[in-house]
Amino acid sequence: MGKIPPPGRLYGFNGLDAVAAGLYLGLMLFAAFAGGLLAPLLQGLLPTQAAATYAVNLVFYASIGIFALLAARRVVARDTRILATRPWFTLAMVPASVVVMLVLTAVLVTATGQARASENQLGVQSLVEEVPAWLIVPLLVFVGPFVEEYLFRHLLIGKLSGRVNIWICCALSVLLFAGVHVFGQEGLSFQPMVPYLGMGAVLVAVYVWTGKNVMFAFLVHACKNLLAVLLIYALPPQLLGA
Repeated sequence: MGKIPPPGRLYGFNGLDAVAAGLYLGLMLFAAFAGGLLAPLLQGLLPTQAAATYAVNLVFYASIGIFALLAARRVVARDTRILATRPWFTLAMVPASVVVMLVLTAVLVTATGQARASENQLGVQSLVEEVPAWLIVPLLVFVGPFVEEYLFRHLLIGKLSGRVNIWICCALSVLLFAGVHVFGQEGLSFQPMVPYLGMGAVLVAVYVWTGKNVMFAFLVHACKNLLAVLLIYALPPQLLGA
């Protein structure tokens, strides 16, 4: 599980990778700088602001996810088969990795000062509180994590490391993963990025440790998001607000 496979056809960039990455970058820049142009249109088509936000995120991640799945289908199939041959390892190490992620994030937040929720975190919390679970879970637990693991782990480390030193790729993966979660909302200020730095560091570590297994990193990411969603639904609003 820990051996990194040599570069090959599975780790060569292709046209679908370019489409998926370009679409992600283009939509992210549009949302950051011109997303407000959609507000009047969406308010006329959808009943609430939460519904409009959900629709935008669904279109954003689903459109990229289609190209990502097509581009990485062979790697996804291979990595899924590998995990299926080690079910006890997967069942034990996925939750253990989530615990490590939570502990590391808490340590980083404590070490860097007062905890401060990012606009992204507050937006997700508001969305989860207003949109039914059967709509939220597919987006936040499956589609979103898969797209992000494909982009920030499979492309930035799995493929780019064939041309660039892997440690540089790992550092880029952590920094860009944290940056995009606050980009366009808070000017890349450091404090809101801290939780995402901890999360990104663990996802990079498990990805490299398992021999570039993108599905293992996806499972860790998905379980962490599922835990967050369950806590938001389970805890009373006044406690979340505090």
